[in-house]
Amino acid sequence: MSQHEHHAAGAEARGAVPGRDWRPDEAHHQETLLRYLGAVASASAAHAAERPPAHVLGQPVPAAGPESEGPAGIQVRDVMDASAVPVPGDMPFLDIARNLSREHLGSVPVVDAEDTVVGVVSESDLLSKAAVEAAEHRPGPIGRLRAHRLYEKAKGETASTLMTSPAITVLPGTPVVEAAWLAARSRLKRLPVVDYRGRLVGIVHRDALLGALVRDDAKIREEIQSRIIEHDFHLDRDSLQVSVDNGVVSVGGTLDSTRLPQLLDEIRQVEDVTDVVDRLTAA
Repeated sequence: MSQHEHHAAGAEARGAVPGRDWRPDEAHHQETLLRYLGAVASASAAHAAERPPAHVLGQPVPAAGPESEGPAGIQVRDVMDASAVPVPGDMPFLDIARNLSREHLGSVPVVDAEDTVVGVVSESDLLSKAAVEAAEHRPGPIGRLRAHRLYEKAKGETASTLMTSPAITVLPGTPVVEAAWLAARSRLKRLPVVDYRGRLVGIVHRDALLGALVRDDAKIREEIQSRIIEHDFHLDRDSLQVSVDNGVVSVGGTLDSTRLPQLLDEIRQVEDVTDVVDRLTAA
């Protein structure tokens, strides 16, 4: 997507939300999100072409083979948080609510006596229970039919009766691209990480998956200077002026005209580069 298209998309998005101020960092946030989704989609498509779909509801997403490279080769174990905060199945409703509030969490995994993940309790589960208890009257016949499962679940008083089960989990060896795709499809901000026996070993956050798939501009610039300019072209890293803004690379300076196309082509192939602005002068 070109810079012009990005500006047009941003203007359209701003116009679609009347009365909402456009924050100074909103454009960067939107650009990062687009790059994230693009990385997930392209990497997942390439991975799916090599092997069958990995995820089965309630089963952990398996690990990829050792041949994985690049972003698809980064695994959940590289970005997960080992300090997970589980709750036992017999924990009362109010204690779960206090845990979520104290730890500033939106959900917690529920484990049995052997630390096996049996489900997840989220703020939505607790809010559903609170809403049902606060309701002055039950809905009519059609409403009762539609809300039957909600009401039955809301009668629970402990984690095991309120939780959503089976839990959607991943293994430490799961590629981050698969975990990110799974989190996006399931609309989850946190995924429990389990071993092959289903025992909790950590939590992976959506922000960590984002950081693993989309490098910041400084890292992109560092790769261009070290790997391309220094290693491939045998030039001083500061002999060319390189700047990166939201994945758009601007490169300036003087270079032999016969080497210009190769340099630009190599920069375009760097992961997370969305566009290249040529400000070079042929020698």
